[in-house]
Amino acid sequence: MQEFSLANILSGLRFATIGCSLLLTGCAGSSGFSWSSLSPFSWFGSSLKISAQGVGEINSLTAMNKDAIDKGLDGKYHLRSGMETKNGQLMTVFQAMEGDQLKIELFGQADGKVSRIDVLDKDIETVWGTKIGTPFSALYNRAFDACRNAVSETEKRAVICVSPQSKNVSYLFTGNWNGPEGLIPSDDALKNWKVERIVWKR
Repeated sequence: MQEFSLANILSGLRFATIGCSLLLTGCAGSSGFSWSSLSPFSWFGSSLKISAQGVGEINSLTAMNKDAIDKGLDGKYHLRSGMETKNGQLMTVFQAMEGDQLKIELFGQADGKVSRIDVLDKDIETVWGTKIGTPFSALYNRAFDACRNAVSETEKRAVICVSPQSKNVSYLFTGNWNGPEGLIPSDDALKNWKVERIVWKR
């Protein structure tokens, strides 16, 4: 029977390690390889989360430039940029696209930092578990002191409500209601409205 010494075992491990290193190096040099694909998070969908600090690695200190935003969003989206007037202020805008679908909008003010992020991606949720499609009744018992009327890009009526966990995060709810313009729907009417977008502001 062949005997295996400790030296033989260590020698075998050394060659196996070198072989694996060469294999990985070759993969990294091949087209389309991404080290992020090795992360367990990538096996279960998006690893981006919305928190009081921001979205993914993007926060109030992130510069409004393509490289910083692409890095902060894990390179998941195609970015396009432009300018927009919002509340009377000229702002820089980045749109994170997946195909022809808008997934995230980022706004920056004169200081060159990200000031607002609108998330429309259904695969991104908050660290508290809220995501696009979450019903009003899962978060609030009533709209008083938390919600106000808002403008929705859809034709549905909308209210925006500050998150119970952080004043930096708000939820835009949309739904059907036949009441007068300018009034917030009753709590009973709102309970089945759902989150259409999640807004982070610094």
